Amino acid sequence: MNKIVYVGKHALTMAVSRHLHNSWELIYCTSGNGKMIFGDATLEYAAGDITIIPPLLPHSNISENGFTNIHMNLIDSTLTHTEPLIIPADSNGFLLDAFTASFHYFSSGAAGYQTLLPLYGQLVVSTLALSQPNYQHSEVIQKIENDILQNYPDCGYDLNAFLGSLPFNIEYLKKLFKRATGLTPHQYLIDKRLENAASTLATYCGKGNISETARLCGFSDPLYFSRMFKKKYGVSPRSYSPPDLPHGAAGSDSVKIMI
Repeated sequence: MNKIVYVGKHALTMAVSRHLHNSWELIYCTSGNGKMIFGDATLEYAAGDITIIPPLLPHSNISENGFTNIHMNLIDSTLTHTEPLIIPADSNGFLLDAFTASFHYFSSGAAGYQTLLPLYGQLVVSTLALSQPNYQHSEVIQKIENDILQNYPDCGYDLNAFLGSLPFNIEYLKKLFKRATGLTPHQYLIDKRLENAASTLATYCGKGNISETARLCGFSDPLYFSRMFKKKYGVSPRSYSPPDLPHGAAGSDSVKIMI
């Protein structure tokens, strides 16, 4: 995914004639400013901005005072844009570091560069995703949430494997999901399992087997289940009663005597 196939630099340049690529092109403006021209559309950029250009889209680059840049081409990309886009200034310089390192490894042919370049391609695309419109964030968040909701009762469900199958860094996905929901994907998974357990225990009024309840709700370890359940609900699974019943009343024929 996001394989870098070329990285180049422009020294001080006034114009790049109209051309196109079979691959995605990402252009980091390192100094100056100018205009990217796409048919009838024109996008202005300045130092620190990144231009994302989809494949097979003719474009040219002009500047009154000149610009310098680092540009890379990627194939098998997870980018989904159908139109060119300017990402505003890279204020912390993280992307500049990634572009600079990519140019170094591509140009030098240093040992192991073929292993490093895909990692830098993934890093650049994942970092750019942080600056994308919210609907793109919502799409990947929805994918994670749907997968959890479909699989949380299964003790063998491997959330890490699913997150690893997505075209983003796992730590980035965890932060993105938490920003949207208030929980990490793993916290969300545990929360859904505990809610299901509470519903199950309420249905059977505390008479069910705790180990079996744990297994049916996605917990392979009954002790871990009991500990997490008490942390969330304040009581052990065996002592739990539905919110609309007095605590301890479920499954009991005792009568409380007021003295």
